[in-house]
Parts: sequence; C-alpha cells; structure tokens
Amino acid sequence: MTPAEMESRIVRYGDLRPCKTAFIDAHTPGSNQKENFTIIGGGVSESPDQHVHIVDTPGFNIGAAGQPPGCRNSLHSHRTAEVFFVLKGRWRFFWGRWGTAGEFIAEEGDIFNIPTGIFRAFENVGTDYGMIMAILGGDDAGGGVIWAPQVITDAKDYGLVLGKNGKLYDGKKGQTPPEGVPPMPLLTDEELKAFPEPTTADVIPHCVARYWDLMALSDRQPAKVIGANGKLRDRPGFEVDFLSRNSIPDTPYTLAKHEVLMPMRGHWRLTWSGGTTSLNPGDTAAIPPGLEHSLAPSMSGEASLYRVVATDDPAGLTGRLL
Repeated sequence: MTPAEMESRIVRYGDLRPCKTAFIDAHTPGSNQKENFTIIGGGVSESPDQHVHIVDTPGFNIGAAGQPPGCRNSLHSHRTAEVFFVLKGRWRFFWGRWGTAGEFIAEEGDIFNIPTGIFRAFENVGTDYGMIMAILGGDDAGGGVIWAPQVITDAKDYGLVLGKNGKLYDGKKGQTPPEGVPPMPLLTDEELKAFPEPTTADVIPHCVARYWDLMALSDRQPAKVIGANGKLRDRPGFEVDFLSRNSIPDTPYTLAKHEVLMPMRGHWRLTWSGGTTSLNPGDTAAIPPGLEHSLAPSMSGEASLYRVVATDDPAGLTGRLL
C-alpha cells in the first residue's frame, strides 16, 4: 500500500466536514448549533447535505458530534450499538422517556457503551466547544434514529418534518415530503412501554469506563473495553481496545478483520511496508485486513488510543441490562 493509498484511508481531524442540519432537531432552540460528522459509513444522518468521508463500512460506522457549551442532542434511540468516547470537553449523558431516568458526566477519554432500546441524549456541559466520537453497529447503522415523540412534535414548530422514509424536509427551504410519503408517525403509548428506564446505578457499572481506569489497566497490555472479556457488557459487532504507551506491541502485527485506529492523546507513528505516517488526536485511520503494520508513540508524554476491530457478532446485541 502506497502512502497516498493509506492517506485516503485516514480522515484527519482538521479535514472533518460538519453538517448542521443532520437531524430533525436542527432548528430547535438548544440543539440548533450542533454539528454532525460521518467519518466512516453513512451513519444515521437524515439529511442529504451530510458529507461522508469514507463510504465503505467495515461492519460498523464511525461518526462524531461537535457542540458548543449548552448545546444538546435530543432524546432518541437506536436499534444497534452506539458507543461514544469523549475527545474534547465535558458532557452530560442522560436517558429515559423524558430524559430523567438516569445521567452521568463524562470527562475526556471516558467511553460509554449505551444500552440499546433506551432513549438517550447528551449535552456539552463544559466551557468550550466539545467533540465526542461515535461507533455505530452494523453497516447500515441500524436503519436510522427512533425519536422520542416530543422531539418530532417540537421540530414542526421550527419548520422541520421527518418523512416516514427517514428523510428530513426543511420548510424554511420550501421542502415538503413528496406525494405518497407521510410524516414519520409518533410512537404510541403502547410502543413506548417497550423502552426501558434504567437508573444511573443500573447503567454506570456495566456500560461506562473511565479514562484513567483504562490508562491503569493498559500499563502492560491493551485494555479490553468491549468484546470477549471486555470491561463493558456485550459484543455489538465490533470490539474496542484501549492502548497506551506501555501496551503497544513491540513487533508489527496483522489482523484478519478491519481495524480502525482513533488516537485520544499524543502523537502516534503508523508504519507499514509502504511507508509511515503520523496519527494525531481526532484522526481516524481505517486499516484493511491482512496489512502488516506497527504503532508507536512518536513523542514523549501521555499517549492513548482507541482501537476498534470488526467481529462476527450480531450488531444489535449491545448494552442490554439483563
């Protein structure tokens, strides 16, 4: 693989292209400043304006959300895995039908394997622009977003309509759903009963890993975060490892599955037979199966990285609170 071919598989943080109209709450006050990024795969964006950096998926999708202080992402659910780690800032995650069942504050580097089948939301509670990176299960990311009814109702007051086809129509731009496409129906009271209301005590021990705990666990070998023998529950179609300076293999390695490297702290040197390049916090590198390569911190100081590897596990079995 040539350096140019490898570079085409790396999405640099500085090259990320945001979409500010990705979802139905894009005009709703409190959510109207958020930015959505689709890095690998189309994700779950509802807007044709969303730019996709790498179209081909390795069995999962990679995305990100950027928000200024006080901005929130509205209550929604997914049919498959949704895993976040905080790249920048301080974030409050909260969940439940009305967002009151439970919550916790995530700091930089923390990772959250959100239980499937619950309504969840998040907001930037820090003092600066924040960024969270997302891993979504499945090649098609589970077929879109399931919104809490009040989110769809509120959006109509600000000119946005979500069609039953999963596409967003902006009344401010004169857009309406085409003939034969009705608006997305609201979930009924009976359907809403199927969405659990786990408490904070239910969720945190099984679904949250703190950055500094992972740094300690990775002192001699990669820390298993999600997957077989992982710190967090379930196997959602991908596994996640946390690597720090002392847990990097000394020799080049090859994987039979797709691998995605996502630096958290420090600068990393990626080397393969065709060349070498640097990976920096916020970059995303898609390594193809069978490519021999090695990783090493390229500077002194704190260094950490999340590694996501495809598995043959079903993509919808994450975070169930049994």
